[in-house]
Amino acid sequence: MKWLNMMFQDPSSPMMEQLITLHDHIMMILTMITILVFYMMYSILMNKMVNRFIIEGQMIEFIWTITPALMLVMIALPSLRTLYLIEESNKPMLTIKALGHQWYWSYEYSDLNNIEMESYMKTNSDLLENEMRLLETDYQMIMPFNTPIRILTSSTDVIHSWTIQSMGIKIDASPGRINQANLFISKPGIYYGQCSEICGANHSFMPIMTEVINMKSFMKWIKNN
Repeated sequence: MKWLNMMFQDPSSPMMEQLITLHDHIMMILTMITILVFYMMYSILMNKMVNRFIIEGQMIEFIWTITPALMLVMIALPSLRTLYLIEESNKPMLTIKALGHQWYWSYEYSDLNNIEMESYMKTNSDLLENEMRLLETDYQMIMPFNTPIRILTSSTDVIHSWTIQSMGIKIDASPGRINQANLFISKPGIYYGQCSEICGANHSFMPIMTEVINMKSFMKWIKNN
């Protein structure tokens, strides 16, 4: 069904689970506010009772002043908590560097065998059956799950953005500087993302493809490379 495509992807990391929970929390508050506002508008339009002699109502003024403030606090506190969790550094066991180019990604495993690879999008003629158009790459980034990982990003030309939605990670790759983000993937699989910064003519043709495997298979892959 088409409406299912409008929902979030299934989360593959604790951070994305936190973001979805925060989204649901805020949407519930906004829904309650919307219902209350429409109810009050309906009541005002349908109610013909007036009182020309009321010039103040301290209690109702206090209520409509303090209620929005309390709602903002209910939104701000979980938002700040999630923000600090995103920036939390948790002693990573693996560091991977993602370099943005016009228009492809390259990856460096500098602390393990110094592995380097370039990842280009597969053309339509190279796609196999059941592969996804504009998302498949010739070499995918390999990562273990249940392992603290640090992603370092930079760029060799213009600003790119390394993003995988289901992992809840989006980090800019800026030329001349290195940004970092922490990642903890909770389940194996193949995950897709794309550059989320408008970086030029072929911006939409530099996908991100990651294969998440267990640690034993990952170490075997490291040894073979």
